[in-house]
Amino acid sequence: QVQLVESGGGLVQAGGSLRLSCAASTRRFSVDVMGWYRQAPGKQREFVAHITSGGSTVYADSLKGRFTISRDNAQNTVYLQMNSLKPEDTAVYYCTTGYYTGTYYYPDKWGQGTQVTVSS
Repeated sequence: QVQLVESGGGLVQAGGSLRLSCAASTRRFSVDVMGWYRQAPGKQREFVAHITSGGSTVYADSLKGRFTISRDNAQNTVYLQMNSLKPEDTAVYYCTTGYYTGTYYYPDKWGQGTQVTVSS
C-alpha cells in the first residue's frame, strides 16, 4: 500500500515562495510517475505538474515558469517549488502517483493534501 505524505504548506504573502514535499512509502518510487494536483475553494481539482522516473516534467500551462517539480529518488520524495505566489494559488495541494501513457497522466493514489494560503 503506497502512502503519500505531504508537508510544507502554510501561509505566505503574495510574491513569496513555498516548497512542498511529499514522502512516498513505496519500493517502486524510482520508477513511479509522481505528480501534484490542487483544489481551490469552490473549484474542481486541477493538475499542477508531474515528473517521470527519468526526470521529465509536464506543467499546467498557467503555472509554467513559477512552479518547479523535482524528485529525489534516494529519499523517495517529490518536491514542488512555488515562486511568485498569487492569492489565486490558494488551495489544498495533493501529491499523487499513477500512470503516464506518454501523453496523459492518470493519478491513482493521493495524499491527504497540504493547505497553501497566499495572502494579498
